[in-house]
Amino acid sequence: MKPGIHPEYRPVVFRDQAAGYAFLSRSTAESAQTVQWEDGRTYPVIDVEVSSASHPFYTGNSRVVDTAGRVERFNRRYQRRSSAD
Repeated sequence: MKPGIHPEYRPVVFRDQAAGYAFLSRSTAESAQTVQWEDGRTYPVIDVEVSSASHPFYTGNSRVVDTAGRVERFNRRYQRRSSAD
């Protein structure tokens, strides 16, 4: 590998806010936020929306999604176009 062209590969904490779950891994991801980990050291933290702790595939829990509102918006949007033609 050429020196000086690759990002730094270092320990980073990934935090799933929905599940209250965090894990320490290695990454090149950048973050201005830091968190003190269980070992007493401070690491950059990346907040994620979904992880294995909160994803329905891994947890076996299904979530209710507001599909009715989406379908109504879709129908309203395309009814206007078809009536204008």
